[in-house]
Amino acid sequence: MSELLKRKWIFIGLAVGFVMLMIPVPEGLTPVGMKALALVVVAFIFFMTEPVPLPGVALFIAVSQVLLGLEKPTGVAQSFMSDSVFFIMGSLMIAAAIVKQNLDKRIALAIVRLTGPRIERIVLGLVSVSAVIASFIGEHTVSAMMLPVGVALIKFTSDDRKKVKNLSILLMLSIAYGAMIAAIGTPSGGARNAIMLAYWKELFGLNLTYFQWVVAAYPIILLEIPFVAYVLYRSFSPEVKDLSPAISALRAKVEEEGKLTRQDWVTIGIFLITVVMWMTISDQIGLGITALIGVLLFMVAGVVRWEDLNNNVNWGTILVYGGAISLGIMMKQSGVAEWIAKSFLTWVEPIGIHQGVPLLAAMSLMTVVLSSFMSSGATVGMLGPITLQIASLSGTSIVQAGFVTVISTSFVYLTSVASPACNIIYGGGYLNRTDFLKAGWKLVLVSFLLLLLISAGYWTMLGI
Repeated sequence: MSELLKRKWIFIGLAVGFVMLMIPVPEGLTPVGMKALALVVVAFIFFMTEPVPLPGVALFIAVSQVLLGLEKPTGVAQSFMSDSVFFIMGSLMIAAAIVKQNLDKRIALAIVRLTGPRIERIVLGLVSVSAVIASFIGEHTVSAMMLPVGVALIKFTSDDRKKVKNLSILLMLSIAYGAMIAAIGTPSGGARNAIMLAYWKELFGLNLTYFQWVVAAYPIILLEIPFVAYVLYRSFSPEVKDLSPAISALRAKVEEEGKLTRQDWVTIGIFLITVVMWMTISDQIGLGITALIGVLLFMVAGVVRWEDLNNNVNWGTILVYGGAISLGIMMKQSGVAEWIAKSFLTWVEPIGIHQGVPLLAAMSLMTVVLSSFMSSGATVGMLGPITLQIASLSGTSIVQAGFVTVISTSFVYLTSVASPACNIIYGGGYLNRTDFLKAGWKLVLVSFLLLLLISAGYWTMLGI
């Protein structure tokens, strides 16, 4: 889309908002709620079409809340900078510190030492390792770390990319999908997780600990890993089944670099300490403050300098998630979330999907569709208050509804644009857009069924 065509969405969005402010207020909604609804619709249009960079949309949300009289400046500022936003900022800084150590080739060698040279086992290894790391430090970081791993294995196999086309697709999608499915494994795996934690706390007074999140969400990752590896291997039959020559070349390259340095070990140690703190004391001092302690330890140990963080942390991302959380709080306070939730339940009640697992299934489908067109963080930011309110009014578990909303945003296998992991891997130049469709639709179906099984069985057993 050209810049000029994108700019037209600014006028279309503002025109839609203006018309909404002029029409009569619907039954059940207050005039203040109507203003909030108009802002939500305009923000939705901007999130979908991106006529300006997403951080600009976040600024628009902040400014509009004050100009429309929905919130005072201090209130908007407070909603933009919560512990959850500290958590997002700290996680991005920790990821920047880890990436700085260039551990990619060592990770690749460690994987193939575990799996052996057979390609089907390497695919399972790539999916598993990408998933495990992404569940702690975020999918976009893991994609950036693991992309050179996949490229190294491809290049050490053949210099002619055309001769190993399917192998290239297989390795690249193993990394992307592995990272994508696991970003919901722990609160630190993705900013959207922090958004949902903030909604539970701010809107319903629920405090879920780091450990409780892991217990609830991690099993679906463990179930998905073998399915993802199997579906990918069956969908893209590789030209080479044994990567022994590539592994020998990779081993020689790593031996040239020598053993792990002191800095490498310090980085690994501080990261593990931070994870332990997240799991043990973060419910007392907050996930965000815990993440910032980890960042301070990295700086004190000399692993990372402020210039490294300043240059490698995407500050716009922090602003976007601050804006999404602020928008969600406004939806709750203005009554918009409750009005949309009641309307939704009125529509779905006649067809029998107004409660329990059927309702969760409908929420999941709605989330998958929306997150295929806009970022996962923005999707959770927009849908979170609504799905939680729907669950609250219908008597369905608020915790389950929140998890379904967050987890479903990781089922965006069909496009390269919806997931940061797929976006980064696609940028490597080894994939076409249609490659995502070939295996993606099968994985959407499998993931959806697994989520329903988890919600009907495991979560009910946990009592959440």
